[in-house]
Amino acid sequence: MLCTPHRPLCGPIEGLPVLFPRLLTQLRLATACAAFALSAVALVGGGGPAAAQESTKVIRIGAGPTGATDFPFGGLIANAISNPPGSRECDRGGSCGVPGLIAVAQTTANAADNLRAVARGDLDLALSQADVTAWAYRGVGAFANEPPLDNLRLIARLYPENVHLIVRADSPIKGVADLKGKRVAMGTETSATAATAKLILSAFGVKWDSVQIKYLEFAAAGDALTRNTVDAVFLVSGAPVLALEDLAGRLPVRLVPIAGPPADKLVQVFPFYTHGVIPGGSYGAAQKPVETIDVGSVLVGRSNMDPELAYGIVRALWHERNAPLFKAGHPRGQFMDRNLAAQDIGVPVLKGADRYYVQNGLMDPAAANEPQAPAPKPPAKTEAETRPIRHTLRELISLFSVS
Repeated sequence: MLCTPHRPLCGPIEGLPVLFPRLLTQLRLATACAAFALSAVALVGGGGPAAAQESTKVIRIGAGPTGATDFPFGGLIANAISNPPGSRECDRGGSCGVPGLIAVAQTTANAADNLRAVARGDLDLALSQADVTAWAYRGVGAFANEPPLDNLRLIARLYPENVHLIVRADSPIKGVADLKGKRVAMGTETSATAATAKLILSAFGVKWDSVQIKYLEFAAAGDALTRNTVDAVFLVSGAPVLALEDLAGRLPVRLVPIAGPPADKLVQVFPFYTHGVIPGGSYGAAQKPVETIDVGSVLVGRSNMDPELAYGIVRALWHERNAPLFKAGHPRGQFMDRNLAAQDIGVPVLKGADRYYVQNGLMDPAAANEPQAPAPKPPAKTEAETRPIRHTLRELISLFSVS
């Protein structure tokens, strides 16, 4: 996509490790466009740098690691919601973003750290997973040893992310239960991928101490799979994932299905999980469709965001003129559904954003007007705060029995 004053693709401008050769062009374009967009602040607005500064707001979006699907989506979202001073009006062919807003997407470590950064105020917006967002807000599951991040707010559910379980093509592993006794990589210890993977292991009756868990970022996990020092890798991202495409180009791999009664129970119990399919051909022409569990990719913000800004962001995000932007930008864009954007995941919808959803019949007015109770806080210095995280994740699984 061309970078213009009316359509700045505001990509990451810091922290740009080149993990995969095929990302070089994307990263260079994103960086150049971000710099262009920021320099536009001083060139438009009719009053020089001082006047532009008064009429311009810059926000930061945590877009996840390079190679993951959230990374290009962060740039697409920044493009959709940006509307620098001096841009043509939307109905005259210009940007349909928020007037005076420049959004800059930046690469980040993982979806769980994104939530922590938003809660602290280090980021204004971030992409994350619906499941870990709900856990972070309540201070349970993977976040049980941390204070609840009860200032997180949902802005929109974007698209379904797929849980990938990747093995070498000649691996004997055929299902999740076969991971017993195997070396399994699942992201860093505090990552969203690790939290989701552990929940899936528990659902399928695989005890964590029966698996040799390796906490590795995906780039390192892919290298370990290539060297045959791990047997399987979990990855949560919307197919096709560029990093996995690159890995499949270097090493014959196979996707293991995540299906059957345990998967059915996960979908029944937790509102943020659905049955999904990784499309055939996502990682090579010979790859067949594979059943899996999907979890929503969500855009989150902080409770103290200006409601008018939140309203403008959501209106721009779902503007009909921006739909082709997402569809052309990544195959997951075709799965974006405005009707599911305010879907309940156990986290309140941001004030201002809820007004847009109510006005468009996408959210129950009663739900928007209900008082937002703070997330329960664990008692100080209790066993719940000191015991290993795996126990609190297993408590979530106790909602149903595992055969």
